[in-house]
Amino acid sequence: MASLPMQDLRAPNETQSTKKHRKLLPSLKTKRAQDLVLVIGTGVSAAVAPEVPALKSWKGLIQALLDAANDFDLLEDEENNQFQKALQEDKNLVHVAHDLIQKLSPRTSNIRSSFFKDCLYEVFDDLETKLDDVGKHLLQSVLKLMENGSLVLTTNFDNLVEIYGSHQGMHLESLDLSDEEKVLEWAQEKRKMSVLHIHGVYTNPSGIVLHPLGYQNVLRNTEVMREIQKLYEKKAFVFLGCGRTVEDTTFQSLFLEAVRNKTDLEHFMLVRRDDVDEFKKLRENMLDKGIKVISYGDEYIDLPEYLDRLANVICHRGNAVRGAPNIDTTLKNGPFTTSSQDQRMETEDEIKLGR
Repeated sequence: MASLPMQDLRAPNETQSTKKHRKLLPSLKTKRAQDLVLVIGTGVSAAVAPEVPALKSWKGLIQALLDAANDFDLLEDEENNQFQKALQEDKNLVHVAHDLIQKLSPRTSNIRSSFFKDCLYEVFDDLETKLDDVGKHLLQSVLKLMENGSLVLTTNFDNLVEIYGSHQGMHLESLDLSDEEKVLEWAQEKRKMSVLHIHGVYTNPSGIVLHPLGYQNVLRNTEVMREIQKLYEKKAFVFLGCGRTVEDTTFQSLFLEAVRNKTDLEHFMLVRRDDVDEFKKLRENMLDKGIKVISYGDEYIDLPEYLDRLANVICHRGNAVRGAPNIDTTLKNGPFTTSSQDQRMETEDEIKLGR
């Protein structure tokens, strides 16, 4: 089974002997894969396809949509100037995006006659050719955890997880909140090999909504809402590349509304520890929400390696308990090799402890 070459992922002067990896947090690495919900944020998409500006931020996405609209001659100069000014002044980006979508959409519900659909496809065109090797390793760990029972949801419009899954011979379904029946089944863990896009996915423009009010049907469906909120109460959410996802109004409406006063939650947020003061502040703020902020390293490139070790420890432990072969054999690209000895030691310690 082939592995991606490690030299592609490290600085030229960096060697295995000089690189000190972050230790895995015991309360996280002893979780079972089926106890996890992976929350994929903008940071993951930006790492997977760094050459696509629209994946890096809300501002980048809106700018890319504006560029596409102008390329198709869909905006008057005055309209374009107003949108550009709003972006430069850092006005409420959700409102800016909503206004742009409204401008590109007809006053009917027929999405086929919407220019917004064309602009979306232009922005996200040919994503599968733009996957970075580092990003592939990151997605490989996500797939490994999915195969072992983890659920995956994302705030992103792209389908990079699904694309990489198809490269590995796996069929992953993209879900959005417009399909209540499938969302209910996902929350009940009957569609584990599906990715829930809580803001929608570009391949289904009619399902893209930027504000909780757009999800009235789902929000009013008490059965769906209760099943979704139960996940946040009983599972461990692992936030990857998420930044301020917990402040996202849609995320709050779906997951936090019924658990505000819960004190026994244990979720995790993997972040880069670049600014010590900001890191400490974030850690303190998130603890109040039942979220443990964990540093995966000082550089973005450290995340794939950390998640790879974490996924291998969790999955190897689970397979050892079940007496099953390691799930690595189902993936076409092998795992990282730089920390294999440390990883085996961590795994063996966990098995000895009987956790």
